[in-house]
Amino acid sequence: MQETNRFVVHGHRRDFDREMLTVREGIVRMGTLAAAAIDAAVGALSQQDVAAAAAVVAGDRAINDTQTELTALIVTTIATQSPVAGDLRFVLALAHIAYELERIGDHAAGVAKQVMKLGALGTAGPTGTLDQIGSLASSSLHGILRALVDLDADAARQTAAQDDEIDRLYHAYFERSLDRMRAEPDWVNTGAHLLFAAKDLERIGDRVTNVAEEIVLLATGEVEDLNP
Repeated sequence: MQETNRFVVHGHRRDFDREMLTVREGIVRMGTLAAAAIDAAVGALSQQDVAAAAAVVAGDRAINDTQTELTALIVTTIATQSPVAGDLRFVLALAHIAYELERIGDHAAGVAKQVMKLGALGTAGPTGTLDQIGSLASSSLHGILRALVDLDADAARQTAAQDDEIDRLYHAYFERSLDRMRAEPDWVNTGAHLLFAAKDLERIGDRVTNVAEEIVLLATGEVEDLNP
């Protein structure tokens, strides 16, 4: 009887590990889609490429669908495997990472939508600083995906630290844009759309920091605030 019980426990363990592997693979797939979306959105903004921006918006559906599938699998795993302690923490951390990646995809689509609106206005503004912010946001996302695959806490911390520079550039750009809108009323609509795009890029840095905190938790079992 004891042998049978031990076999059942081990069987549940194998099922849990298999389902968690599927979730992790899905999250990596989500991350790859989100990174491609950010890169494409930043490129569309820099080139004022409306067609490329429209493709980013359309592609956001794939990221959303992947998150929906992962959420369903996670809920099923919790219901059928009843994970406790460390296993439950692992499951919930993966669920949170999937949520953050889905939101990053939304921010990429948000940047692309502003490109489309600028195209409709027939205007474009200088995007030099926005290109910098976008490049940093993309770099941080690629970095955090590598840290996720390796469950590398140190790499996650280092990547999260890049958010300070993203914030600095964003706030400086925000102030300069307000000054220009005050001085040039005809530029207000263009400036507003560029500021919305800048905010989406800035938020990507925040989302990457959130993912980094979950990676640190998974790797070390410790909760760390990486954006105090």
